Amino acid sequence: MKKILVVDDDKASCELLSEILTNQDWKVEMVNTPEKALILSNQIDFDLVISDINLESSLSGLDLLKRLREKSPVILVTGFGSLETAVEATREGAWDFISKPFKVDEIIATAKRALEQNAGAEIVPAKNFTSGAMVGSSPVMIELYKEIARVAPTRSTVLILGESGTGKELVARAVHQNSPRRDKNFVAVNCGALAESLLEAELFGHAKGSFTGANADRRGLWEEADGGTLFLDEIGETSLAMQVKLLRALQEGEIRRVGSTQNKQVDARIIAATNRNLEAEVKAGNFREDLFYRLSVVTLTVPPLRERPADIAVLVEKFLQTARKNTGRENLHFSADALKTLAVYEWKGNVRELESAVEYAALRARGGKIITEDLPVKLLSDTFKQAATRFHLAELYADLPSLDELEKRYLLHVLEKANHNRTKAAEILGVDRRTLYRMAERFKIQMD
Repeated sequence: MKKILVVDDDKASCELLSEILTNQDWKVEMVNTPEKALILSNQIDFDLVISDINLESSLSGLDLLKRLREKSPVILVTGFGSLETAVEATREGAWDFISKPFKVDEIIATAKRALEQNAGAEIVPAKNFTSGAMVGSSPVMIELYKEIARVAPTRSTVLILGESGTGKELVARAVHQNSPRRDKNFVAVNCGALAESLLEAELFGHAKGSFTGANADRRGLWEEADGGTLFLDEIGETSLAMQVKLLRALQEGEIRRVGSTQNKQVDARIIAATNRNLEAEVKAGNFREDLFYRLSVVTLTVPPLRERPADIAVLVEKFLQTARKNTGRENLHFSADALKTLAVYEWKGNVRELESAVEYAALRARGGKIITEDLPVKLLSDTFKQAATRFHLAELYADLPSLDELEKRYLLHVLEKANHNRTKAAEILGVDRRTLYRMAERFKIQMD
């Protein structure tokens, strides 16, 4: 029978984990302090250790990991996930890293995999790890942190996928900052922002006299990244001709300046990113299949903000810190209603759109509190439309009115149903009374 040690200073959490694992016919021992865990581990040969990271003791779960990793696999659990923790846990040899609240199926599956593998993995000392500007501790972000921690120490080419505004460059920088190349250059180039001829010269440099204005030899960005990392953003926007040149540079590890006949060896790690579906682009003949496979040795997917709503409040606080400095108002904060509006909005522009919304609201706010009325009109309009879907609206759009006309009709409809009670109408719409007045003024509706 497999023997598992569970370590958690939270008695309820410890008992829950023990019950879950015991139901799998595993023998479980549970302790509430790391000191007891070390004593017990000297008496019993455990096949697996599952420990919380934040233990109310002079020793943490990471300290236990360092002492027990050579005896058995160690799975770390935390309620405060971050890239720093994931990187350190991975580099110190943790078998896996799980965030709270965890799912029962996830715990069981992870434990099973750990019990089936050998514990003697090579341990890489943790040092100089950093998350840069990445924020979030939702389960999908924890998974991303773990992938970054695994790939960062390697030389592998990385392809980062994600919608616009999700923070793909932040992921690329995190990979670089946690790699052995961290002390060398991180060079970023937006492949979609330059014409093909300019992009080639920017990437590979040019020889003197190669074109009008080329008065001297010039190093390209690929050479600037020698020993470091080159980030090719919006790689899906490149032409097929440019893709051929990129593929050659990747395969051979050498570049040729525009107008030169000499090749130059360059050791740059390549990280590429795109918001396009490159597999679909390959099938459509818009992207070279061989380049796609060369770039996607490791693929990291950045989740859209709508898939991690639990991170919105943390991101808002981060952006508020900047807003407080810009406005000189250290007491600036969001009202509960305004935060609720941010939490339910779809955020098609992802983190970048949220950052802009916070900055806009901070500039509009009077005093220290940001209220719903201070948010961008688009957010209020979309929230209004979402509220409208809760009602049967066939009679409102039978003649295919414009969206503005539909909103006006719906507002009149709600006012009628609420007997022109403004408080009740605002409650139905999911907005405050000041926003209701704003809507009425916009459509020139008399509230009396």
